[in-house]
Amino acid sequence: MDPAPGAARPALLVVDDEPELRSLLAEYFSRHGFAVEAVADAAAARAALAVQAPALAILDINMPGENGLSLARWMREAHPRVGLVMLTTASDTVDRVVGLELGADDYVPKPFEMRELLARVRAVLRRAEVTAAASSAPVATAAAEAASTRRVAFGACTLDLDERRLLGADASDIDISAAEFDLLALFARHPNRPLNRDQIMEQAHNRGWDVFDRSIDLRIMRLRRKIEKNPDKPELIKTVRNVGYVFVPAAGR
Repeated sequence: MDPAPGAARPALLVVDDEPELRSLLAEYFSRHGFAVEAVADAAAARAALAVQAPALAILDINMPGENGLSLARWMREAHPRVGLVMLTTASDTVDRVVGLELGADDYVPKPFEMRELLARVRAVLRRAEVTAAASSAPVATAAAEAASTRRVAFGACTLDLDERRLLGADASDIDISAAEFDLLALFARHPNRPLNRDQIMEQAHNRGWDVFDRSIDLRIMRLRRKIEKNPDKPELIKTVRNVGYVFVPAAGR
């Protein structure tokens, strides 16, 4: 669905060194309600981001000079709330894996259907809107919060299911992507139950299963770095050999 008349147009940054594709993406997304800025390389993207951070950036991985992976790494640190969709060639499995490990929200292999890319972009933005709305909600009284908030302990951390937040031991926010939250929420709903990759991909991921796709393993690795005492020896989200993963809620307490 395109933005309603009078609604703000979400800002979109397109970074691709192919002039024809860049122009095509700018024209297509403009017609579908986005305020698009299209640039040819990472240097121009950094300059654009210094002026205004968009809601989402579409980054081509294979660009001359600084590539899209390097730019994505910098963006995740400098602009963590900007959605990232990576464009890769169909054979670049390694680049896709690295991109997801760096924090990309999704990837689309070239060549792609414009409608599919639009759907992927909208899905990332919808998840971001839910997270932003929850974090900006008015603070309730302590009694009301205790009555209404559903929270699940992950060791010393706490997952707030209503506000879509991960809190550290000192109650400070731990930076977490929408996809990472969905994965933790899935484990919270199924404690002590081993989940295989098919179940995880089906219930907590926005794409279909790909036998070469290690994105679930990478997201688990990133989550372990945030919630485990020792990510190399996980106690909360354990690997079940030849099955998948299991959340052990009593661990770490």
